[in-house]
Amino acid sequence: MRDTFNRMIGRTRYVVFRLFLHLGGDEVAPILGVLNSAGRAAIAADGDLEILGEELVQISQTLLQYDEYWLSAANEGDVFWDEGEAGDYVNDLFTDSAQRYAADIDVSSPLGANEPLSIPVTRNIVVMITVAYEGEVPDLETDLANIQALKEAFKALINLHYKHKLKAIQVHFSPAQLGDELTNDQLLQYYPELIPL
Repeated sequence: MRDTFNRMIGRTRYVVFRLFLHLGGDEVAPILGVLNSAGRAAIAADGDLEILGEELVQISQTLLQYDEYWLSAANEGDVFWDEGEAGDYVNDLFTDSAQRYAADIDVSSPLGANEPLSIPVTRNIVVMITVAYEGEVPDLETDLANIQALKEAFKALINLHYKHKLKAIQVHFSPAQLGDELTNDQLLQYYPELIPL
C-alpha cells in the first residue's frame, strides 16, 4: 500500500541490495586477482561511480564465467523512499561486510623479502556485493538461492551500471588476498546466511 502511494506522488524508490556468493574448488584463486585489481581501481577512483560501475561489470562477468564453482549464496535488501535512509543502510551493510573474516582489502602490501613465493591457495572465496539503485529490478528483488536466478541477478547488476541507476557500489571479499585461506569452519562462522545452491 505504501509503495503504491509513494509511486502515485512521484517519490523516488531506492533499493539497497546485498548479495553473498560462495565459490569453492581448486580453480577459484584467480578470482582474487580480479577482485584485488578492482579494489585498486576503486581506491584510485575515489568514489567515481562510473569507474566503480565498470569494475562491478568486470567482477560480475568474471563471476558468471566461474558459475560451475558457485556453491552457496544469499541476498538481502530493503526499499526506501528517502535517500538519506538508504544511505544509512548502505553504511550499515558496509560496516557489517568489512567486519567479516578477512574481508578488509589491503591491496598495498607487497610480498616481504623473506616471504616464500609458494603460498597456500584458498579453496573458498566469498564475494559480498552491495549496491544502492533507483527504481525497481525484479531480478534482484527476489530469492537468489538458485543458479539461474543468480545469473539473472548478475546480468541485472551489469544493466544497472549501463542505465546509470546505481547510487552506491561496494564489494568485499574473503579472503582478502592470495595466501590467506578461508576454511569451511570459518565459512560457517562468518557467513551463516549462505544457502547451498
